[in-house]
Amino acid sequence: MKNNYMIASVLVPIVAIMATPVTAETGLRLVYPPADHQTTADRIFFIGTAAPDFPVTINGQAIDQRSPQGHFAPSLPLAVGANTFTLQQQDRSVAVTVTRIREQPTISAEMILDANYLIPSRPLARLPGELICLGAIAPPGGTVTVQLVNQTLALRPVLGNSQLPPNYAVLTGLTNPTPAQPNQHQGCLVANTPGNLGEPEFQLTLNGQTTSQAGNGAIEILDPENLAVVEVTSEQGAVRTGASTDFSRMTPLPRGTRATLTGREGDWVRLDYGGWIRSTEVKVVPNVALPLTTIRGITSRLVPGATEIIFPLETPVPLSVQQGDRTFTLTLFNTTAQTDTIRLDDNPIISRLDWQQAAPGRVNYTFSLKNSQQWGYSLRYEGTNLILKLRHPPALRSRNASNPQSLAGVRILLDPGHGETDLGAVGPNGYPEKDINLLISQMVRRELEAKGATVLMTREDDREIPLAERVQQINTGELTLALSIHYNALPDDGDALNTQGISTFWYHPQAHSLAVFLHNYLTQQLDRPSYGIYWNNLALTRPQATPTVLLELGFMINPEEFEWITNPEAQQKLAGAIAEGVNQWLYQSMPQ
Repeated sequence: MKNNYMIASVLVPIVAIMATPVTAETGLRLVYPPADHQTTADRIFFIGTAAPDFPVTINGQAIDQRSPQGHFAPSLPLAVGANTFTLQQQDRSVAVTVTRIREQPTISAEMILDANYLIPSRPLARLPGELICLGAIAPPGGTVTVQLVNQTLALRPVLGNSQLPPNYAVLTGLTNPTPAQPNQHQGCLVANTPGNLGEPEFQLTLNGQTTSQAGNGAIEILDPENLAVVEVTSEQGAVRTGASTDFSRMTPLPRGTRATLTGREGDWVRLDYGGWIRSTEVKVVPNVALPLTTIRGITSRLVPGATEIIFPLETPVPLSVQQGDRTFTLTLFNTTAQTDTIRLDDNPIISRLDWQQAAPGRVNYTFSLKNSQQWGYSLRYEGTNLILKLRHPPALRSRNASNPQSLAGVRILLDPGHGETDLGAVGPNGYPEKDINLLISQMVRRELEAKGATVLMTREDDREIPLAERVQQINTGELTLALSIHYNALPDDGDALNTQGISTFWYHPQAHSLAVFLHNYLTQQLDRPSYGIYWNNLALTRPQATPTVLLELGFMINPEEFEWITNPEAQQKLAGAIAEGVNQWLYQSMPQ
């Protein structure tokens, strides 16, 4: 399961990889929640196992639904504060305390402005003329003002707002907004003169008395005639729509990209085209002109397995990519076209290249493609030349009686999720996801190799491979496709007892049809429930160099499905279905 949603790690013995059923222990065992667990959820599930022939109770109430091997996963409500639960079977008991934390602060009539809920929450810098909003949570009946340099800003109550659930709520269907904190106050101002506005001083007036609270960071207005130029230093700069990891990702910027810094917030900086990036991923380039470029002639070349298009620029500029069914659009920012000539010979995948100066400083290059199935791309700067590499479809031999190895020439990477101390999700008896991921990946590899494919693995044994290394293996492996193998869990407010099924996750358009095909093929061939097909911003779906899909093959925390997961016959059928599903998708996706 991906990190954001996986069951919390628990201290359990590491179970050796095996191809035999995992049976319940004779004694009572609780693997989740862990001791002294804290959550904001209004309920919690209990994952564990016990001897199937004797009843199990939680706080005296019998657990009615258990699997044939004795596994259980009931959910119980949580009150705010500490909740103690005791599980009992015969003379054995297990006690656990779960503390429910309020999602929003408790506001009383006391005269206090909580510094943890002041906005801005960290130092920030903006350009002249930009709206700067400040906020606080105040007791009922209070009024809030903010002092900045020599001006006073009155904050007004925010009415009728809603609080959005976290992104992972899509996985449980709990996506409705809830009422926001009713005591929020907000006000906005515009500053037109460069300089330091200082740290805001918040003042609360309640019942005729006034108290003050210092803000969390100074506010600066940048000088538009003296803006810094920064250069991306990481291999692929992670750019987002706002100044935190809560905001959505944009197209990564290749190493060497230069842009003007137009804002700061904490340890994030804003680039002139609108993206935000951590300050640790860029460096200031002193004494250089603003990064603006023209572009003239464009050329292309064939390289093994791909077409490269070369965009000569005066300086490396920010960019973005948008993919359609039969189009690939590259946008260059801070760029003005002087283009009269483009060389693009008859090409295996590109039917035409069109360009447009869509706006001052923004040029779009749209590639019309010969086939709807794309196979990935990469972007890099060589000096000031931008190189776009578009992958060609793999060369597959036709299936016939004399060629039973129908996947000869195909390179597939399998990524068994988690490993070593990173257990992943945990089954009712403590069996960790990392072990079943590796076991199934090894079985799938044998099935694919029997069809003639070359199969690579991110790990061959129980070791923890950093996500960045896994991603690097996918992006640099010259692969036909990549599959990341996982099993699932739920956030605390999920229904572990009644949630089963296979799900697939994709990010780039070239992976969409693979995700849909494998999902439908596996659920139909294996007669398994569907947990859905998801676009999801995950580290192991983001590699863009090849179609990459993350498979969640069932729920470790569901008592019934866990028995299917650990059944050797079912495992063999699953491995065979994955391999044959890949085989069939590849042949249906080839250009006709």
